[in-house]
Amino acid sequence: MKLFLTSLFFILNSALAFSQEAEFSLLEKKTIKFPDIHQGELLEHTYSFTNTGNAPLIIEDYSVTCHCTKVILPKKPILPGQKGDIKMTFNSSGKYYLQDRVILLEMNTKKKTEKIRFKVYVIPQEN
Repeated sequence: MKLFLTSLFFILNSALAFSQEAEFSLLEKKTIKFPDIHQGELLEHTYSFTNTGNAPLIIEDYSVTCHCTKVILPKKPILPGQKGDIKMTFNSSGKYYLQDRVILLEMNTKKKTEKIRFKVYVIPQEN
């Protein structure tokens, strides 16, 4: 009986450990439409999020399709229930008309990646 209870304890404990996951929850829409800007302006925004999971959230890296978009990720893990920020800058130099940018975040959630996106209309410079 003692062996059975000990085995049951380890099985349940292992199951709980494996079910712990971080969960990324943005505090705003995943796609943000910004007001028009003029070519050459720098657009800055901070995406706020919460870890609604039960394990620390680690955002390991990001990727973008254009070097005009830069991202600053949190340096430390975001503990369950805590909030964090992702800072984004978009340099509109050399860009014009509708810009639709996706930031792909790599993290330790069940999905492994999350997308955040922004759209902005860049008014071209007049020559």
